[in-house]
Amino acid sequence: MTMTTALHNMQATYAFMERNLNLVKRYWLWEVVWMVYSIANSLSVSYIGLGMEAISGQSANVNGRYLVLYLAIGTLVWRYLSTIFYWITEVISIERWEGTIEYTLMAPIRRIVHMLGQTLFAVVYGLFFTGVIMAVTVWIFELDLEKANLLGAIIVMLSGCLSFIGISIMGAVLPLLFPERGAQMTHIVIAVMLLVSGVYYPIEVLPAVFRTMGVISPATYVLEGVRDAMLEGTTLPGLWPNIWPALLMGVILIPIGLWVFDQAERYAKRAGKLARNG
Repeated sequence: MTMTTALHNMQATYAFMERNLNLVKRYWLWEVVWMVYSIANSLSVSYIGLGMEAISGQSANVNGRYLVLYLAIGTLVWRYLSTIFYWITEVISIERWEGTIEYTLMAPIRRIVHMLGQTLFAVVYGLFFTGVIMAVTVWIFELDLEKANLLGAIIVMLSGCLSFIGISIMGAVLPLLFPERGAQMTHIVIAVMLLVSGVYYPIEVLPAVFRTMGVISPATYVLEGVRDAMLEGTTLPGLWPNIWPALLMGVILIPIGLWVFDQAERYAKRAGKLARNG
């Protein structure tokens, strides 16, 4: 790859990131609504920790606070991962909304460059979005994060997002092949992962079949790693057993996702499925 080609690809990647930023600016009221909803959802789940005290009739403030943080971490990590998932799976839907799907998919831009711009924006947007929700949650519940390893938690989340990127690229095939209901079909993928990954409970409480699915879900390792970092203050070497499986899944799933999307794109072009409206 020549320097000119590399520079062109960098500019194209930034262009897709800038386009998404402009979309956020254009629909900023929707972003406010979504932020308020996400904060309310996070607080509602976290209040279950304190609610368990009231339901049991026992005074267990320490355990209640621990459960609040346990649930809050699960909610925040899942919000981050699902934000990345939806931004990437909606790469085709965004083009249809903007009426640019034919121009973008027929442009002389490598699809990996297109996906890279979409992915980088999703990661940055997800971190910012999650950070705001976390700040509000910590403030409302007066959570003590003195012993938390925040840097370790961020590293675990970044390592885990790679595997989610691969899954999301494969999920983006559904809106491409099924213009009418493809976007809705992606909810099935995220719902199954929510069930088996231990977002709100340890996967050990699940039936054997679901536990097996949880073991191969990258979200399981991200959640366990972030909880170890935030609840126990585990250092980076101690987090490695949760980091390497997520990284390995990412190394495997991203190339597979790109190949699957490439095959689906070729088929969509031949079958005339690049209509602006489903």
